[in-house]
Amino acid sequence: MELRQLEHFVAVAEERHFTRAADLLQISQSGLSASIRSLELELGTSLFIRSTRRVELTAAGQALLADSIRTLASAAAAQNAVAAVRGLVRGTLTVGAEPCLGSVDLPAELGRFRVANQGVEVRLRYAGSLEIMESVASGKTDVALVVTTGATAPGVQIRPFHRQKLVVLCHPDHRFAGRSEVDLESLHEESLIGFQPGWGAQVLARRAFAAAGLDYRAAMEVNDVHPLLDLVGFNLGVAIVPESFAQKRPDELCSIALPSGTPEWTAVVAAAAEPSPAAAAFLAQLARSSNQAASSVASSSGDSVTSAA
Repeated sequence: MELRQLEHFVAVAEERHFTRAADLLQISQSGLSASIRSLELELGTSLFIRSTRRVELTAAGQALLADSIRTLASAAAAQNAVAAVRGLVRGTLTVGAEPCLGSVDLPAELGRFRVANQGVEVRLRYAGSLEIMESVASGKTDVALVVTTGATAPGVQIRPFHRQKLVVLCHPDHRFAGRSEVDLESLHEESLIGFQPGWGAQVLARRAFAAAGLDYRAAMEVNDVHPLLDLVGFNLGVAIVPESFAQKRPDELCSIALPSGTPEWTAVVAAAAEPSPAAAAFLAQLARSSNQAASSVASSSGDSVTSAA
């Protein structure tokens, strides 16, 4: 069994299609099919159920997939570790993020990283926090910027970088406008506009309702901040969002506090406990940027105090 065969197998398993996998690997479809057949002969079992439209993993294929991903990741980590000893950061950096976390200018950070580490291929994917955290735990994502939503998986470390309260967002003509606080029972009677399952705010809102003995029901679900703000702006419902989302349209929408004890929205950087050299370099860069931002805020506060004095 060769690493090349495992790479071919994982590509077909993830794409569920031989042609797409061959295009991704930049090899011929016949060559890919021959590689998979050779692997199946060596293992003495079929790995895929083939049809005219797509392929599905057999039970044996499902059993092989997780170990194949780990094996390929370990092989890449070994190559990158040798390069790091020679003073080179190489390999691939895969970053996952939930959009609009605030505090981190991710495009700028990735731009600086690529300039400083030109031997590293940078990949980025936006999705909900739950999905991204699962991909960190499985080794598919190196560094994640997400909202913490529960227990951290074994082998994953997190570092909080931004914490804020959840608030209710509504139209100025809504009955909640002008209130200082809204309880969950009142919210339960309203049409909720929320994010799709797996997004940080959705998970935390669902948890808050469950703690109050209420079921969470969203009348409308989105996968981006701006459509949510648009829907609230047309008075189609209310939304539970972090304070920073409400600040995007402070003159158009009303922000109301939630009761004390409502879960907080905490953004974190997540990575494997033993990150690859590329991931370690990016984590170090993020830490430096965070420290510089904190120093800048402290300096500005000191200047303000001095000026006031």
